[in-house]
Amino acid sequence: MSGPNGDLSMPVEAGAEGEDDGFGEAEYAAINSMLDQINSCLDHLEEKNDHLHARLQELLESNRQTRLEFQQQLGEAPSDASP
Repeated sequence: MSGPNGDLSMPVEAGAEGEDDGFGEAEYAAINSMLDQINSCLDHLEEKNDHLHARLQELLESNRQTRLEFQQQLGEAPSDASP
């Protein structure tokens, strides 16, 4: 900060910095708490995402198996009908 005459080495209010330190610590504690909550929410979302991903992989594999079975049935049906 610059002083009243534009002097860069002289702070405007010497006592203001000491007062900001206490407020800064409380502010940092509040920010830290909020970041912990955000981190917890992100962890929960990541777990849900992993669970959904696993379920979608299972569904995809199930659909592949079902499609293969239908294709096999369609492929066998004409050969079963002919003598």
